[in-house]
Amino acid sequence: MIGKHEWAVTNRQPGLKGRVALVTGGNSGLGFEVACGLATRGARLLLPVRSKAKGEAALAALQTRCPGAEVDLLTLDLSSLDSIAACAADVAARTRTLDFLVNNAGVMALAHRQETADGFEMQFGTNHLGHFALTTRLRPLLEATSGGGTVVTVASLAACKNTIRFDDLQSRHRYSPFGAYQQSKLANLLFARELARRAGENGWNIHSRAAHPGWSSTSIIANGPASGLPDAVGKAERVLGTAILRVMGQSAARGAEPLLYAALSPAARDGDYYGPQGAGERRGPPGPAHVPPAAQKISTAARLWDASERLTGVAW
Repeated sequence: MIGKHEWAVTNRQPGLKGRVALVTGGNSGLGFEVACGLATRGARLLLPVRSKAKGEAALAALQTRCPGAEVDLLTLDLSSLDSIAACAADVAARTRTLDFLVNNAGVMALAHRQETADGFEMQFGTNHLGHFALTTRLRPLLEATSGGGTVVTVASLAACKNTIRFDDLQSRHRYSPFGAYQQSKLANLLFARELARRAGENGWNIHSRAAHPGWSSTSIIANGPASGLPDAVGKAERVLGTAILRVMGQSAARGAEPLLYAALSPAARDGDYYGPQGAGERRGPPGPAHVPPAAQKISTAARLWDASERLTGVAW
């Protein structure tokens, strides 16, 4: 467990002036809090968003919370490989190096199976394959950073609840809203750990860590399990889900702390996993998180990596 003194030291990180950070899903929830945490330390933010209106609202909120924050809005839809390629090209046109990449955006437990623009199941395609492709395309900028760029991929407590179904990665034969979400989050954790392993073996100038926010009160329920349901049912699920997260979990700002810890703390190590230290890892200060057995298998991680390269058409 991380002691109070060490967490206080982490919160007083040296300034990040001159450093560049990209946070996916930075217009709301955890991503917004991570973006604020980086901006208050002086980092220049690249904020990719799907909606221009939501992006501009997030920009205004960021500048209110962090006066003088340097923020560039970009366009990104993680459910489209073409959009990912275009966004990576835009990033390369704006900066020669990328110090931090926080793979945070995601969708959760969609009531009905949906597909991305490229025919992937929406949760696996967005949460895992989208971030895999984005990280791969941003590799040159990450490796160009002095000391190596840091990639933080956001997993979830849900990662310990499933396996990777290689015979049905896209959930075409059987779809379960939470089952597909659990698989995508396990994939996030496997990717983070495998990236660290390969970087170490091959001398890539990249650091890779994973983190999860515990139970954090964000809009992910409204955008996930409560979406696509009849209005009355969806409203009831949103209210109940939000109430549970508030009582048993923590705020988005506290949920962002393990993500910032993984990115910034001198104690964070490549390939490791960080989350809240309270009961069940649902809330509390950040520290080492439990890595489920399914995420410890190098053979599974390597097989997922190969499948991800084949499906996205991008390779390391």
